Amino acid sequence: MSRIGKKPISIPSGVSFNFSKENHKVTVKGPKGELHQTIDPDFIIKQENAEIVVERPTEQKRHKAMHGLYRSLIANMVEGVSNGYKAQMELVGVGYKANAQSNVLELSLGYSHNVFLAVPSEIKVQAVQEKGGNPTIILEGIDKQLIGQVAAKIKSLRKVEPYKGKGVRFTGEFVRRKAGKAAAK
Repeated sequence: MSRIGKKPISIPSGVSFNFSKENHKVTVKGPKGELHQTIDPDFIIKQENAEIVVERPTEQKRHKAMHGLYRSLIANMVEGVSNGYKAQMELVGVGYKANAQSNVLELSLGYSHNVFLAVPSEIKVQAVQEKGGNPTIILEGIDKQLIGQVAAKIKSLRKVEPYKGKGVRFTGEFVRRKAGKAAAK
């Protein structure tokens, strides 16, 4: 039995939930926006009082695998439309810079050219540079999956290397460092 799948999802005030059985689509509306998710037609989704319950029809391996997934997706949607999500990344390296204009992120990451990245309109992007600190990129939105995807794309532009720790990383992320050539003596 999926422990995550069995947990009910509480609906905060100001959030409305709708499940359409015809096209198997979950719609969650809140103060921050609206999200949609298509669900497997076999699953049963009920709203009881101020809680959402996801039930699987059988004990098949496929249904067991999807039970916790669908519950987590719906819970993330409810959290997103009520509070929103935020990802903070920092650029560690000499000369690394970030600049955000509307939804285009311009990154200077030590290449011979600047990298321009178009961010989806659902996400609000900011680039902050504090004196004496590393440049910081802040991504805000209601879709957790989309924010994670954009953050992964930004990280892939300059992965953190283990010797000096240079690259793009999440704020507070631990980077395991390796000893250089001097340790071989």
